[in-house]
Amino acid sequence: MLRQRAKLGSFWSIVLGFIYMFVIFLVGIGFYMGYEHWDFTSAFYMVVITLSTVGFMEVNPLSEEGRIFTAFIIMGGVGGFVYIAGAFAQILIDGRLQILWGKHKMMKEISRLRNHFIICGYGRIGSIVVQEITAEGHDIVVIEQNAELIDKMEQDGILCLDGDATSDEVLLSAGLLQANSLISALSSEAANVYVTLTARQLNPDISIVARAGDKTHISRLELAGADRVVLPHFIGGLRMAQNVLRPTVTNFMELAVRGGIDLQMEELKVSPTSALVDKNLIESKIRPNYNLIIIAIKKDSGEMVFNPGPKEVINADDTLIAVGNRKNLSEIKEIL
Repeated sequence: MLRQRAKLGSFWSIVLGFIYMFVIFLVGIGFYMGYEHWDFTSAFYMVVITLSTVGFMEVNPLSEEGRIFTAFIIMGGVGGFVYIAGAFAQILIDGRLQILWGKHKMMKEISRLRNHFIICGYGRIGSIVVQEITAEGHDIVVIEQNAELIDKMEQDGILCLDGDATSDEVLLSAGLLQANSLISALSSEAANVYVTLTARQLNPDISIVARAGDKTHISRLELAGADRVVLPHFIGGLRMAQNVLRPTVTNFMELAVRGGIDLQMEELKVSPTSALVDKNLIESKIRPNYNLIIIAIKKDSGEMVFNPGPKEVINADDTLIAVGNRKNLSEIKEIL
């Protein structure tokens, strides 16, 4: 009972009101059928016109006890309707209907998403992940349990679900089967392992990136199904060291990745129908036609070819790591 009351929240009062009216309805029918010896139809009709206070005449003559009982039915019924109306008004004042409508609308938007990104956790790491992915124009869904963070995301127009990311139902509600990638950025190491394991079982083809707090946990997350494991503290320390040792290189890489200058580093996936398939870098004319520099090629097998030579052949499903301005990168995507 307490669990149901907590689940229904403000709607619990309305539920109690309807239960009360239903009991009054059954008691009234039982009295007219048992004490006044009426048939079910007459008893049902009498209770309806009595509770609705429409003022019609009695169906059949009533005894003195029947009139007293009917008077109490009227008082009880009117009291029940007033209680339900008050509970409904309280819901309107609290904005619960608006919240429910907003959640329904959000769930409808999530159900239409395809190739989106699911981020589990909106803490210090998750919020940065959301910011970076949305800046690139991609659709995201965030799963979070903190009520304050949920309110903040709703105000910022971020699609989010209030729930436990380790739950199959919540992951599926976030569109796991249609998603491109899942990022588990929860603060709990065990939760990240469980989310990774569950997501991999539900969608074997999804790309999973998981957060780890220690190097010893990398193998555990990879066994659970993570494609990439990130250690935020290690990356932060490494970046700080590189800023001291190689500040110019670090600044250039950051600007290139973030697009802070008219130069950007991008991954270009080569489709099987692309005009570049089975051509080497010279034959592809990527440099003269698009003014792009190919700094690496990731083969479909996973092998990475750094600083590829002019005779390096481009195969289907290769990923080209290119550097150039945004306009040229957009143009070459049309032939890929």
